[in-house]
Amino acid sequence: MLHLASKSPRRRELLLRHGFDFGIVDLDIPEHPAPGESPEDYVRRVAREKAGAGLLRLVGQADAVVLGADTEVALDDRIFGKPVDADEAAAMLRALSGRTHRVISSVAVVSAAREVQTTSVTEVRFAALDDARIAEYLDSGEWKGKAGAYAIQGRAEAFVAHLSGSYSGVMGLPMFETVALLREFGVRRDVAAAEAVA
Repeated sequence: MLHLASKSPRRRELLLRHGFDFGIVDLDIPEHPAPGESPEDYVRRVAREKAGAGLLRLVGQADAVVLGADTEVALDDRIFGKPVDADEAAAMLRALSGRTHRVISSVAVVSAAREVQTTSVTEVRFAALDDARIAEYLDSGEWKGKAGAYAIQGRAEAFVAHLSGSYSGVMGLPMFETVALLREFGVRRDVAAAEAVA
């Protein structure tokens, strides 16, 4: 059985939308880049750690398949994690304004017998954002708990002047890659369930 090692409601939504039946493994994995660790290496490591920790929680379930994922926003080599407050969120949005950043989303799938991982990198260019537009977005509260201080599936969708890569990857789970990995593990979708969610 598939288990998602993530608290993200967006990842749950994406898996449900595609007809996957899964359990949740609730974990608290430290998410801090090591000195000199590149954004890509950091995201891959955290996704693997989540999947591995989830599998350890399910010892005794021989058929357990665990999906761990991590998504971060990176501008140049700087990682923009989840802002601690509105001031930090505003600073992030000002830095992203009018520039192209990367959204790196890594997916690790593990079972007792194997581990497979893939990483999606999407380039996102924001329009220029003035202080009034940033303040309006902050007032929505949508930035809370979001890497880079924005949710592309919400009001920040209007900030995106250009996107090259995976829209669902920016949400937190690149579904093209995820579905392919799960098929390798024999995890199948319930098409009728997916249609019901849609």
